[in-house]
Amino acid sequence: MLYRHILTVALGLAATLSTSIPTSAQDSAIPETAPAVLRSLQGGEDTVLFNGMTLEGWRGRDDLWAAEDGAIVGRTTDKEPIKQNTFLILDDEIEGDFELTLQFKIDGGNSGIQYHSRVVNEDEFVVSGYQADIDAANHYAGILYEEKGRGILALRGQNVIIGEDGKKQVEKFADATELGKGIHPGQWNDYRIVVRGSQLEHFINGAQTIKVTDNQSEKSRDSGVLALQLHQGPAMTVRFKNITLRQWK
Repeated sequence: MLYRHILTVALGLAATLSTSIPTSAQDSAIPETAPAVLRSLQGGEDTVLFNGMTLEGWRGRDDLWAAEDGAIVGRTTDKEPIKQNTFLILDDEIEGDFELTLQFKIDGGNSGIQYHSRVVNEDEFVVSGYQADIDAANHYAGILYEEKGRGILALRGQNVIIGEDGKKQVEKFADATELGKGIHPGQWNDYRIVVRGSQLEHFINGAQTIKVTDNQSEKSRDSGVLALQLHQGPAMTVRFKNITLRQWK
């Protein structure tokens, strides 16, 4: 049973999460391009997805994931490297619009936050779908990647509209290198993911890193699992804490 601690938020109040900057500032980072009317980020209910003590409500490899010092910790070693990407998966699937906020810290390697994804191998905890990327080299942190799918959908600083035919319209709204300077590997960083209909947005430390409108109905998803990634390759350690999901009725 997923550990839930529901905080009732009065409808009509501005969203105020501990890892967020004011909504009005974030939403005005780049111009709106989706034709549909988007849900307001005001109001809603917050659910804490990690209790800070155990991995109750999550599933993954017991030898790789643990709860330590108030954080979820994923760790690999050079002595026993993993042969494929593996994930810690939230038991409950998430449907529709949401706002996810958390803090992460990474030492070595590559990680990410899966959302509206699907489990493709339950025994090995492998998933496919949208990924808010994280990496220690700071080349890809903040991008939108589709794990076991279409690959990179948007690089840092890009506003991308994906058509029904899969073709992309790309607009640059910020410099990728400058955005990267605001992300700090080896330190705690704030990540915010906002999904409203077909529009997907990522923010790190208050700065918007991507915006994607995914109109390719054959490939896009509006529900699925949340998951945290450990990437195959060199030894790495990634930590996540203060994981909060906001949804609207």
